[in-house]
Amino acid sequence: MAATDASPLLEILAREPEGYSLWDGPPFNNGEPRVKLAKVPCSTSKYSEDGSRLMVIKPDSKISIYDCSSSTEIRSFEIPNFLAATLSPRGTYLQTFQKVSTPQEKNVVLWNIETGTPVYQLFQKSMSKTTWPSIRFCSDESVACRMATNEIQFFDTGDFSKGFTKLRIPGVAAIELSKTPGSHVAAFVAEAKGIPASVQIFACGKDAQAQPVARKSFFRCSTVQLIWNHGSTGLLIVAQSDVDATNQSYYGESKLHYLTTDGTHEGSVPLRKEGPVHEVRWSSTGAEFAAVYGYMPAKATVFNKKCNPLLELGEGPYNTIRWNPKGRYLCLAGFGNLPGDMAFWDYKEKKLLGSTRAELSVSSEWSPDGRYFMTATTAPRLQVDNGIKIFHPNGSLLFKKMFAKLYQADWKPEAPEKFGDVPELAEAIGSLKIDEKKQSGPGQGSKTSQGAKKATVVNPVAPKPAAYRPPHAKVAASVQAELFGGGSSTEEMSKNALRNKLKREKQRAKKAAEGGA
Repeated sequence: MAATDASPLLEILAREPEGYSLWDGPPFNNGEPRVKLAKVPCSTSKYSEDGSRLMVIKPDSKISIYDCSSSTEIRSFEIPNFLAATLSPRGTYLQTFQKVSTPQEKNVVLWNIETGTPVYQLFQKSMSKTTWPSIRFCSDESVACRMATNEIQFFDTGDFSKGFTKLRIPGVAAIELSKTPGSHVAAFVAEAKGIPASVQIFACGKDAQAQPVARKSFFRCSTVQLIWNHGSTGLLIVAQSDVDATNQSYYGESKLHYLTTDGTHEGSVPLRKEGPVHEVRWSSTGAEFAAVYGYMPAKATVFNKKCNPLLELGEGPYNTIRWNPKGRYLCLAGFGNLPGDMAFWDYKEKKLLGSTRAELSVSSEWSPDGRYFMTATTAPRLQVDNGIKIFHPNGSLLFKKMFAKLYQADWKPEAPEKFGDVPELAEAIGSLKIDEKKQSGPGQGSKTSQGAKKATVVNPVAPKPAAYRPPHAKVAASVQAELFGGGSSTEEMSKNALRNKLKREKQRAKKAAEGGA
């Protein structure tokens, strides 16, 4: 179905040194976005996962929470010496981490935003990527848990004062709670004293926490990325080691593993090229995932839930993959220290829609309705050429705006279900005809002429290379053609030589017949 009038409007947040601004998203009137809110002073801004609330840290270190539907401030918090703050997925809670002075001081506080009161407090010595946020929520906030020493603690989200239940896991170093639904939690135990590292999946129900429902062990692993699918039925594990046993990479090595909650699959994903795993992303349906892997030029493949390859996206200077929220389009790109090439694919039709380039991009994401792809060059990663670019799914540039300095550019989150499907968009893309002469140079618009070629599951057979002919042989061939009446081209000379050979054979046969008579 087409997008309905009830679909929410897209919104973009752009943060500069003077503060953040809110723009109406595309499509734009007269090619420019309308500014809804202009430059509110702040040092940090972050949406909740569902886009209902916005957390803004003011220059005076005051934390303000805004209602996104009305852009009004709900509540502000003055918390001394805080180092980090984050919102829960639905914006119900604010979690803060303060600089600790004594072990008796509870420096992590979970605040109820509506009442402004703390609902839970605890002591945490330090903050890292694996330990923050301290209390993890699933998307609907029905399940909350925390990693502690040798255990995972589960809270009653209806009343945090009731304390928690414990799931003991000796040596647990990282956890990841599934989001939709919050039915399982994955726990990583690092390698120690000759015992291999492992990832275990536990059910979150009180009656099913004793034994893991799935487990995978592996050596040469120091850290992991744990990536749940939508539906909480599959877990991808990127196991990373600081040292490459083959000595082919200074940055260590990485492997991709896959576990299912029903125990039907526990093993490695069969990647078809040696090298690091650059990025892995589930589609919004949770039924397939895409991986970018291997030494440059990297290879990209879409797999199903049984780890069977469904679509080969080819090779190139890529390290980034982005599914659109509808699961139909995906962008394969090379950002960071790569030149910024982008290839847009229609996964449903299994074809390339177009390609372009967005140099120096730091962040990239699809719009919530899946119709637009935005890249941004931001500080402090890059201090020059800061700006925003928005592309159509065929790679053509819709909008570009440069800034003296830009710190952040984000779409306001919205549930993809609020937007209709876009079959008319796919038809419009298929009917576009762009002058191929304008596409000859790299990075000059989209190359939709490549879109007519269907992608195949198996790797295409490479054409057999022609035999090498040194320059002097080519000159000799042309001289020979001129001396013996051949044409100027190699092909014509070969035909004439064959004709002469047949003529000589006929003459010899005729003489032999006459001699025999």
